[in-house]
Amino acid sequence: MEKRDLGIYIHIPFCVKKCDYCDFPSAARTPQEMAWYMRNLMKEIRSYEALGSLYRVDTIFFGGGTPSILPPIQIMRVLMQLREEFEVAEDAEITIECNPGTLTRENLLSYRDLGINRLSLGVQSANDAELKLLERIHSWQEVPDNVRLARKLGFKNINLDVMSGLPHQSVKSYRDTLQRIVELRPEHISSYSLILEEGTPFYDRYRTGEGQKVLPGEDAEREMYYETRDFLKTHGYHRYEISNYSLEGRECRHNSRYWTGGEYLGVGLSAASYLDGKRFANTSDWISYGEEVRHAYQRYKAAPAQSRKDAMEEFMFLGLRMTCGIRTSEFCQRFGTDYYEVYGDVTERLEGQKLLTVQNGRVRLTDYGIDVSNRVLAEFLLEEGDV
Repeated sequence: MEKRDLGIYIHIPFCVKKCDYCDFPSAARTPQEMAWYMRNLMKEIRSYEALGSLYRVDTIFFGGGTPSILPPIQIMRVLMQLREEFEVAEDAEITIECNPGTLTRENLLSYRDLGINRLSLGVQSANDAELKLLERIHSWQEVPDNVRLARKLGFKNINLDVMSGLPHQSVKSYRDTLQRIVELRPEHISSYSLILEEGTPFYDRYRTGEGQKVLPGEDAEREMYYETRDFLKTHGYHRYEISNYSLEGRECRHNSRYWTGGEYLGVGLSAASYLDGKRFANTSDWISYGEEVRHAYQRYKAAPAQSRKDAMEEFMFLGLRMTCGIRTSEFCQRFGTDYYEVYGDVTERLEGQKLLTVQNGRVRLTDYGIDVSNRVLAEFLLEEGDV
């Protein structure tokens, strides 16, 4: 039996210091806590041994948190355990998220020797005052230093994350960040707007009153949004997903799997998975995680399959995030139903509003549709009787 392709996400929930805007399950931990977590992470990987005969791993993504604060030997142990349980493709894309303040020559050499071939750096801004407000541990100068060192050591696939809508950020300072980023010529750029997540210090600080006044206004945020799209396009980066840009052929294979309905296994605290038509996720509670890891495989087997309605909606929600859109023939292949029998009316209406375009069997958002994507995607919610 031919093995199916699988991506594996490994969540490393450790940071030197948790950023005040972040609502991800991550925190500063003691060495003892980190060692405890990594032991349990390995147990969870081993619990999926039975999947090794079914899947071939072609992408691996260490996310966080800040995976690069781990000693490289811990990363080595995880990769060895994965290779013990799964066949890993020779050309697998293996990514590690890094904070520029945690990268060293020794770490980079270790990553390279372990087969890690893609770095993702959380830059966020090229302005040191903005980085200080975000309570990042790095300065801007560490970013070009790290990129140049990584290039010298042979890394040919680098992503840089940037953020807009930051406190006291102007359109000019954001444009300067983009300029400095493209001068480093990374293969990939991810651009996100700051979201004030409830429960974070940033939410309390900037949601109302005087704090709200130091955030860019709606017009400035909109200008930053268009500046990202137009500036990066001018410099050779094509937008292949709502928040992601790359040089030709350098799209992130792992993240693209999420948007195109590929299968992936998430291990670690709060990690989500999509296997065999089932969606399931690990607990976000630290103590409970240690109790659940031994039974991770059994929990996957007991998880209910997605409903037909949920699967159709998800196919549209995720697929339309890609600028190439979805193929109506793939919808028919997956669900055994003609696309237009399910979504013909909404497609015609949105096409008439210049929010969608249909061409050569593909349905995709227009530029205007991308601008208001949340509203457009909500139109693909189904009633039970629709399927």
